Amino acid sequence: MNRGTRARTAGSPEALGLWRLCAVASICGVVIGFVGGAFRWCLRQADELRLELLQWAHAAPAPALLIPIAITASGAGLAALIVKWTPLAAGSGIQHVEAVARGEAQSPPLRVIPAKFFGGLLSIGSGLVLGREGPTVHMGAAVGAEAGRRARLNSADSVSMQSSVAGAGLAVAFNAPIGGAVFVFEEVTKSFRMRTVLPTLIAVAVGTGCSRIINGDRPDFFVGGVDTPSIALLPYFVVFGLTAGILGVLYNKMILGSLEVAESFDDVPPTVRAVLIGAVVGALMTMDQAYAGGGDALVQSLIGGGNPAVAILVGFLAIRLITGPLSYASATPGGLFAPLLALGALWGALIAGITDAVVPELYTPSLPAMIVVGMAALFGAVVRAPITGIVIVMEMTAVTSVAVPMIAATAAAVLVAQLAGSPPIYDSLRHRMLGDG
Repeated sequence: MNRGTRARTAGSPEALGLWRLCAVASICGVVIGFVGGAFRWCLRQADELRLELLQWAHAAPAPALLIPIAITASGAGLAALIVKWTPLAAGSGIQHVEAVARGEAQSPPLRVIPAKFFGGLLSIGSGLVLGREGPTVHMGAAVGAEAGRRARLNSADSVSMQSSVAGAGLAVAFNAPIGGAVFVFEEVTKSFRMRTVLPTLIAVAVGTGCSRIINGDRPDFFVGGVDTPSIALLPYFVVFGLTAGILGVLYNKMILGSLEVAESFDDVPPTVRAVLIGAVVGALMTMDQAYAGGGDALVQSLIGGGNPAVAILVGFLAIRLITGPLSYASATPGGLFAPLLALGALWGALIAGITDAVVPELYTPSLPAMIVVGMAALFGAVVRAPITGIVIVMEMTAVTSVAVPMIAATAAAVLVAQLAGSPPIYDSLRHRMLGDG
């Protein structure tokens, strides 16, 4: 190609359009980076205040325990009122982002941003078992949609911008830039078009960088060194992945079932339903703070807290298997990823504990290795985005030494879910949102 041809190519409408997309993506990255970073910071403060309140309530006379219950119920109720003002703010929002990418729904309006921000603070911050990533992904999509309108992008580029900035929202939520980008390609658009790839990478990089100004640049979990498991243990991880796949199928059914049960009480106003659910979760929270919230503190305690008793792990797993779907049924702003990762960590710790108790002479992987692999495997089974799950967990833990077992276990978990005919959770939620399933 001669110099003149290169110049014409560089100045072609397609090339100029790509430059424009990248410029808009960088601006959007700044916005979602600071908005999503502020959201994370506020949630962290809310978690600390909730823990202090619980400690005070347990030290005070018995009636004081009603206060954290009332706060969780009130937070859920107020979040439901925000959803009444902006119905699109209900639940995760990822299913709506995917519907827009497929041309099945309209772009989110700008009011989704304050609705998700403050509604998420009320619901997640008060103790409901919901994830921060749903609101940040949806806020990112709303930022991208507004930028597309103001920049007068065509419809295809506008949708691409929404998907790109939604990925930046996920990256900000988990401090996982590569995972946020892969999420867009594997889960949202299911493609690698250059007009999506470049804006996504730029939005993710800028957004994560801005968020780190507020929240720091350390991984979400402090794991320490994890030895690479012996290749002889690969069959063990495959079997473990199969069990994670079964749990994933069950969890999908529980989420959808909880929504159906909640909707069957159509004579009860949604705000009242949310208050009742908040009261139940709040009551469980007074027994152990690990029963509530997104689950980050629980994961960190599992990774760094030695070997919990099997009975304790069973209790945590059983309670959070209930409180997660129950919290999502409140239809308040909040996602599924963070609680899902906590469940995967519990499952990995539980299987490790059972193995050690039943066959103590068997050489098994370390507890941190099982926890890290469990998070990725269960994520893959439920969301059916295995590469996204693997990359997100690696970035959140800064652990790469278990990459091969993680891939094997996640593949096995996804295979079980596929053979069981369990659809990916966001496909099911999207069909419910559109009213065709």
